[in-house]
Amino acid sequence: MSCVPIVLASRSPRRSQLLDQIGVAHEVLAVDLDETRQPGEPPRAYAERLAREKALLARQCHPSAASRTLLAADTVVALGEEIYAKPADEEDCVRMLGALSGRTHEVITAIAVHDGRGLTSDLGVRRVTFRVNCEDESRRYWKSGEPADKAGGYAIQGFGAVFVERLEGSCSCVMGLPLFETARLLIAVGAQAWQEGATR
Repeated sequence: MSCVPIVLASRSPRRSQLLDQIGVAHEVLAVDLDETRQPGEPPRAYAERLAREKALLARQCHPSAASRTLLAADTVVALGEEIYAKPADEEDCVRMLGALSGRTHEVITAIAVHDGRGLTSDLGVRRVTFRVNCEDESRRYWKSGEPADKAGGYAIQGFGAVFVERLEGSCSCVMGLPLFETARLLIAVGAQAWQEGATR
């Protein structure tokens, strides 16, 4: 099993921290992709398409990654067929948190691995139930600065945890990288899934 650091095609510090958590040596390489949803595209298909396209784009745009195992991911918060992306402003965040209030939604994180021989992908899907929250609480949460760059307008690893009444499945998926599914894909392509003491 190779110990060469993988390439993480994401600028998300949370994904990098999660790989650090399980000792996956990696280097970060950010890519910019048009994330427009296709008409009628289901949330799970949308997330998986973006993860796969990010992996392919990173390999095409950065020749230095051509011989390395490359990992990309995309996280979607969905209530039924409606997707809640990163809030554009305070009003958008209040709208999102209000829609999720007292309801169960899905957090879908798709992962894609390209090892030079081909592209494989998987989905982590977790169900999250919010307690009822009020508008004033949502506005105070926005002012904390935490929701601005988070899908669905909340961070389960931060202040947003106070809204979560129940989580079905692993927390890492909701944070942006399902570690069980990620390790499984890395092992399948012969990459180092975890290594004690590994650092970037």
